[in-house]
Amino acid sequence: MAGRTLGAARDGQRSIQSVETGFPLLAALVEAGRAMTLRDLAQAAGMTSAKAHPYLVSFVRVGLVQQDAVTGQYELGPFALQMGLVSLQRLDPVRLALPEVARLAAAIGHTLALSVLGSHGPTMIHITEASYPVHVNMRKGTVMSMQHTATGHVYAAWLPPKVAEHYIAREADDAAVVTGRNQVRPDPAEWQALLAAVRGQGMARALGTPLPGVDALSAPVFDHTGALVLALTALGPTGLFDADWDGPVARQLHECTAEISRKLGYRGAPHS
Repeated sequence: MAGRTLGAARDGQRSIQSVETGFPLLAALVEAGRAMTLRDLAQAAGMTSAKAHPYLVSFVRVGLVQQDAVTGQYELGPFALQMGLVSLQRLDPVRLALPEVARLAAAIGHTLALSVLGSHGPTMIHITEASYPVHVNMRKGTVMSMQHTATGHVYAAWLPPKVAEHYIAREADDAAVVTGRNQVRPDPAEWQALLAAVRGQGMARALGTPLPGVDALSAPVFDHTGALVLALTALGPTGLFDADWDGPVARQLHECTAEISRKLGYRGAPHS
């Protein structure tokens, strides 16, 4: 392998050019998610096999890559796996989400609310207020209805069914205690059709419910296992808030949650 070459990065810091040159091979293995031949791997990394091979030899020696003794194919090695596990252990979904939420808030100008699944259901943990007043009784710690809000529909659609049912039943029980009467549960067929529509759109929508005059769109955030970890909800007054499925708010909300999911290691389809 050629000796290392020092180069000047764009930020003015010195860098090891050979490390940056060989990196596309590792990126190609990550993107493929499978073992690859030298030819296919080099092609995916945009280099010749002759150029790729010395880098792979060094990556094998340090454990970033391993080569199958029978097939000769390359895949990520044990040290690469160890690095990935350590990185995943350090991931904080909320910490990663907040900068993206701030950028989205600046772009769309509407209220944004970030929620996690708490002991009583979807719970708001961060709210970025719009520049205009929105009369919504929502603050940090507010638990959102699983049945009657866009945020709740996201959790109902993407949580494991038994987990979702637990929270829906708990919500009904809590409401019964407050009102003194049994709560009406949704028709099972209509409820499943609603959740299927939410999954198909990749987000949930509420038009004037449960608050008249306030519309909302809510989208899921997934982690590296494909599990739902957050929901991001945009909301605003009817007439000022564009709640169209194909509108700019929906598009930017989806792009934002997809980027947060990507940073958390999610590799699934955007609407899965």
